[in-house]
Amino acid sequence: MPDKREFTIAHSPDADDAFMFYALATHKIESDLLEFKHVLKDIQSLNQDAHAGRYDMTAISYHAYPYVADRYVLTAAGSSVGDGYGPIVVASEELEPRDLAGKRVAVPGLLTTAYLALKLYEPAVEPVVCEFDKIIGEVESGAVDAGVVIHEGQLTFADSGLHDVVDLGEWWKRSEGLPLPLGCNCILRELPSEIQQEARRKLAATIQYSLDHRSEALEYALQFSRGLDKDLADSFVGMYVNGHTTDMDPEVLKSGQLLLDRGFSAGLIPHQVRLEYV
Repeated sequence: MPDKREFTIAHSPDADDAFMFYALATHKIESDLLEFKHVLKDIQSLNQDAHAGRYDMTAISYHAYPYVADRYVLTAAGSSVGDGYGPIVVASEELEPRDLAGKRVAVPGLLTTAYLALKLYEPAVEPVVCEFDKIIGEVESGAVDAGVVIHEGQLTFADSGLHDVVDLGEWWKRSEGLPLPLGCNCILRELPSEIQQEARRKLAATIQYSLDHRSEALEYALQFSRGLDKDLADSFVGMYVNGHTTDMDPEVLKSGQLLLDRGFSAGLIPHQVRLEYV
């Protein structure tokens, strides 16, 4: 058998991604064609790296797709979707959503879907880019008026005495009747179809393995949970690795397209793109 091709998969060092990639990372699922190499980086760094086509497959924000669509195509498996929940705008004091206009709001990156959703919700905010895990501290200290929390911060912000202003996933569901697609996986367009399809199959397989072996996959993911106890980590994983993650269902595709079209219409995205996936 010829040597396997090294294949880089880049994703976030978070409990949900760790849960998703458990079977590949621990070699419970193997490929005859590909030797998977995992690269762990925060989502904003991955969005930026995708501009250069640095990895064979990478997690990105849906918001980042128009900027990298010349290099990458989405994969049918691997989307993180908030169905009636998502990034949450929080503040150190009770704040009405209408009061966000003109406020300095910490965001986890200008290519994140959290930022796009925020600007669609309230165009007049002044964004302040922060590392996602420092946003709660920035809000607590008064350095910003509010912040958009993602990842486990959605479950823990109240422990810091912060108040929720608006859940952007809930708002999207209420206004559009659709789940909010936040993150996705994409693969280099230049790769041969055989490699694209093999990578897609193994991605779908590792997600399904974790859903079928939830307890052991969750134990593995706990090392990436940044202090969440097992119950909270389980809740967090369940929010973003579910039926929407195993395959690109029509509802997610419709919502993702609408999100990007609205971003373009609002002047937040420089050109229109059509979502495509392997």
